[in-house]
Amino acid sequence: MPNRLAHETSPYLLQHADNPVDWWPWSGEAFEEARRRGVPVLLSVGYSSCHWCHVMAHESFEDEATAEYLNEHFVPVKVDREERPDVDAVYMEAVQAATGQGGWPMTVFLTADGEPFYFGTYFPPEPRHGMASFRQILEGVVGAWTERRDEVGEVAGKIVRDLAGRSLAYGGEGVPGEEELAQALLGLTREYDERHGGFGGAPKFPPSMAIEFLLRHHARTGADGALQMAAETCEAMARGGIYDQLGGGFARYSVDREWVVPHFEKMLYDNALLCRVYAHLWRATGSELARRVALETADFMVRELRTPEGGFASALDADSAVGDGRGDPQAESSGGGTGKHVEGAFYVWTPQQLSDVLGDEDGRLAAERFGVTEEGTFEEGASVLQLPDGEADPAIKRRLLAARERRARPGRDDKVVAAWNGLAIAALAEVGAYFERPDLLERATEAADLLVRLHMDTGARLARTSKDGQMGAHSGVLEDYANVAEGFLALAGVTGEGVWLEFAGLLLDIVIDQFVGEGGALYDTAHDAEQLIRRPQDPTDSATPSGWTAAAGALLSYAAHTGSEAHRTAAEGALGVVKALGPRAPRFIGWGLAVAEALLDGPREVAVAGPWGAEVHTQTRELHRTALLAKAPGAVVAVGEPDSEEFPLLHGRTLVDGSPAAYVCRNFACRMPTTDPAELAEQLGG
Repeated sequence: MPNRLAHETSPYLLQHADNPVDWWPWSGEAFEEARRRGVPVLLSVGYSSCHWCHVMAHESFEDEATAEYLNEHFVPVKVDREERPDVDAVYMEAVQAATGQGGWPMTVFLTADGEPFYFGTYFPPEPRHGMASFRQILEGVVGAWTERRDEVGEVAGKIVRDLAGRSLAYGGEGVPGEEELAQALLGLTREYDERHGGFGGAPKFPPSMAIEFLLRHHARTGADGALQMAAETCEAMARGGIYDQLGGGFARYSVDREWVVPHFEKMLYDNALLCRVYAHLWRATGSELARRVALETADFMVRELRTPEGGFASALDADSAVGDGRGDPQAESSGGGTGKHVEGAFYVWTPQQLSDVLGDEDGRLAAERFGVTEEGTFEEGASVLQLPDGEADPAIKRRLLAARERRARPGRDDKVVAAWNGLAIAALAEVGAYFERPDLLERATEAADLLVRLHMDTGARLARTSKDGQMGAHSGVLEDYANVAEGFLALAGVTGEGVWLEFAGLLLDIVIDQFVGEGGALYDTAHDAEQLIRRPQDPTDSATPSGWTAAAGALLSYAAHTGSEAHRTAAEGALGVVKALGPRAPRFIGWGLAVAEALLDGPREVAVAGPWGAEVHTQTRELHRTALLAKAPGAVVAVGEPDSEEFPLLHGRTLVDGSPAAYVCRNFACRMPTTDPAELAEQLGG
């Protein structure tokens, strides 16, 4: 019989709706139930494409005996971290403070007041590798709760007090300048992996935000080392196993420092960020590899993540079904398979499988080209496809992709997350414009329409998620407002439709009103949001830009478009944290550093005035394209009819000698208008 999760919209929660565990969603009622029964809360946090979340669910939460014990002694609460990033952040901070590490699944035991007193991540069903079993943990917690309740309460209270004392003192120190950005570049250089690209060792994550900083720093200063690190890292990732050599798109991270074997889940946010990174690398260098990867990644998002409503789904699982229980990746989606799910099964190949599809000669050539060996680079003799050098034969790629489509596909989390769709809108809008792919621009616009229609209420407050056209119950957090505004601003610059600038302004007004604290610091939840044991606040990047620095970037762009002093002041206040952290931890505040580059460059404001709409003048289009392809960090672009009301930057901007013209300004000073695309490129540093 389904439990209470059957009525949720989160695919991750719905995966647990048939567990024998009597799960509750995160709610006041769950904690009231714990108080009424006098038992602790077991909080389990995960997400749908998390491999070890599935493992623990199968081993423990589907086990009748474990479920019976859980239900008797606890109120079990299940949370999708992608739906409630605030709950995840608060308790993950406690887990990391107590244990020195964290991850998912996250397992936390709480009092009825939500105060944590014992923590962990994955627990096995039997003791192994020095780890206690999940049942042993449960029995230990019950023993402590029953026999030493006062001590448990003291521990929980101390943890909450310690967390409350960790409030950030950053902000209000002034904006980062040349010195801080130079120190950040030096810090990245020290951590750079000269042999394999990227930063640090294994596991190695795509450093999207740091690369954006490096590209902007090179554009502003001409520092060759910054461009070299960006270009080498992008090429290493694009040729490695972390990139899907057949279908496009990137996996979550590489388990090794060489980018060979990925953790195979594919996330919308990674692919949106990397799609934009490769487009910006192409803009900086003209790299054909960067162009190909940007377009293939955009096409992957549209083909495999787009929902019927026009938004983009959150993720594809790492695991998929196999055919015979031995890890054979050739399971047919129509046929069968054992039902056993294996990580990477959809993506890996053996030499024999290549020959079965291509024939012996082409199979041998494909094995050489893609680095597929008899020993295998992954598990059980299978290899992850790589492209060590050159380019692959498009015909061979098509044949292999068609064969792969017959395999059992990884599951898809169809939840539409506002923040990540904002990132996708920005990427698809720019890639569509750069490479003259109007279909991609249409997909970006449709996703933006969905966010306005379904996620925004009449007061411009955002819902965090939706699924199947149904709005989720949880409020948007700072990253939702910031990244959706970023997407709308990119769409405005590409389409010349000022309504997207207006929508961005509504969202950013709420950022100023609801998320800004003292000294320019930002919180991840709104002033009027549900109060947790601590108000989450984190300026550092994780897999995505922090809400804090994403907001700084969107506020700065909006101020450049409109001349709004309030938004410029809020952006500068938010960047105080970058001045403090940038020189010390540049890998973890890359987007803040990228925004600081835009601030130091102005950013530049470009208005292109000329016939626009149904009858676009060729010269208007050329000037607009030149402006979009400018490397100037964070430059904003407005295009439209002369002296139009569509954008503030177009007010008073007229034709010059009867011809379309571009106007470039920064720091309250303007250049002479030009009708020549080449001169415009020169004014923009191209």
